[in-house]
Amino acid sequence: MEKIALVLIVLIFLVVFLSVFNVSDIMTNLFQTTTTLSTTTTLPQKISFNIVYLKVPAVDENGNGVVTKLVVETQSGQGRVLTDVNNLLFWIDTQYSIQTAQRVAANISKINLTDIDIIYAIETNASLIEGPSAGAALTIATIAALENRNLNESVMITGTINPDGSIGPIGAVAEKAQASKDVGATLFLVPEGQGTEVNYKPVQSCKKLGPITYCTTKYETEKIDISESVGITVKEVSTVDEALKYFLI
Repeated sequence: MEKIALVLIVLIFLVVFLSVFNVSDIMTNLFQTTTTLSTTTTLPQKISFNIVYLKVPAVDENGNGVVTKLVVETQSGQGRVLTDVNNLLFWIDTQYSIQTAQRVAANISKINLTDIDIIYAIETNASLIEGPSAGAALTIATIAALENRNLNESVMITGTINPDGSIGPIGAVAEKAQASKDVGATLFLVPEGQGTEVNYKPVQSCKKLGPITYCTTKYETEKIDISESVGITVKEVSTVDEALKYFLI
């Protein structure tokens, strides 16, 4: 009897509950709430991480041609430009080249860098590398990292970078060309007008007047084709856009 009475009480409670509350409305409201949460909740963006390596010709403190390895990393961040100075003293002009390369790369790739950190490092055995001549290489490596592209390892470049994306002149082209060839490069890109070098060759002429010999020295210009003298294909480029055609795979 007690069990029957308990069952009756439960049934009466259910009837009263269903008459007061509309179950279908409750389920509908619950579904709508769940749907709203799922559509308005912003999932965290996937962190993108790219790294690019590029060999760069340079000269050491003694004027000898050397090859350095440039490393550019991109990752989700706060729009910062960072440098790793463990193995290299970054001179002011090199820092300026990095900043210019970052801006030019952003313009060419059309990528918003607000939430991207770019990290630069240069690995070298030379005790000191200075000068802005790696500017063009810095820009190309940055673009490749931002666009997640591969670079042709048989191509190397030297040249400064200007804010408008043009590539400016540098020195020691022949030394850098030789260093590039020595590490296996087959194509060397140089600033416009620097595929040849002009040397001044001393030419001495002497005349003897009685017991005295008079000598004069004149300097004749001598044009040297770097491609022929070094044995590597040399092409002149005036902008980063031109250079990218040879680098990007």
